[in-house]
Amino acid sequence: MATVAARHVRFFPRAAATFSRYGDAPSRLLVEVGQIVWFALTAVAQIPFALRRYHRELVRLVAQMGMGTGAMAVVGGTAAIVGFITLSAGSLVAIQGFASLGNIGVEAFTGFLAAMVNVRFVAPVAAGQALAATVGAGATAELGAMRISEEIDALEVMSIRSMAYLVSTRVVAGLIVIIPLYGVAITLAFLSAQVTTVFLYGQSAGTYNHYFHTFLRLNDVGWSFAEVILVAVVVMTTHCYYGYTATGGPVGVGQAVGRSMRLSLITIVVVVVLTAMAIYGKNPNFNLTV
Repeated sequence: MATVAARHVRFFPRAAATFSRYGDAPSRLLVEVGQIVWFALTAVAQIPFALRRYHRELVRLVAQMGMGTGAMAVVGGTAAIVGFITLSAGSLVAIQGFASLGNIGVEAFTGFLAAMVNVRFVAPVAAGQALAATVGAGATAELGAMRISEEIDALEVMSIRSMAYLVSTRVVAGLIVIIPLYGVAITLAFLSAQVTTVFLYGQSAGTYNHYFHTFLRLNDVGWSFAEVILVAVVVMTTHCYYGYTATGGPVGVGQAVGRSMRLSLITIVVVVVLTAMAIYGKNPNFNLTV
């Protein structure tokens, strides 16, 4: 058997190298997941200390995340980006919904589709992706630059808790910023769906508003805010982890930003789907009759 294995390694060197590189991928994945979970628990546990000692840094981060800095502040910062993304997402819901429902002759239910789909899935996912692409990626790059320039080590030397000062404050700031941002986002999603359906497709405003307000429930809006808050925690802890543990110089920081974005885009959808299944899996909370 050893001779056969040696022969395969000799004749297929690239395959052997690939197997040796990715053969332990499952174990490395489990280790990384465990490290991320432990990092998140540590950051959340140090939030009370961060609120007591680093409240000025928290206020600075809230202002930075909300309106951005430099060129981002000129266009409105994170609020403008989240708003435009959810605006386009709400329009797509109306376009696809009107066309699909029109094929079976019930395009009047477009208002119902906008009320249900935007609140339960589209708006939380779009807001989470916008948060990851703006605030999350910026946090990864900033913490990564501090790590490779040994600024985080300098904080530890000065007896400053780097986890609380850098990570816990960013998690709290993300939670504070996401609430008004999501309020703007879900409002624009509703508005874009209505404008698309009524003004572009010519549906009666009374028909649209009737089905929209009939199936828009206050409980669903509350659960939608809970979903996006959970998404914000996942996004901020993921991006802070990759930035806090970045290695390899500037190239390593760029790779950390890419890996954090990849994981965030996956976990956002997973979190929203699992949360929706937990809330509406047994009882969808609406009755649709013709």
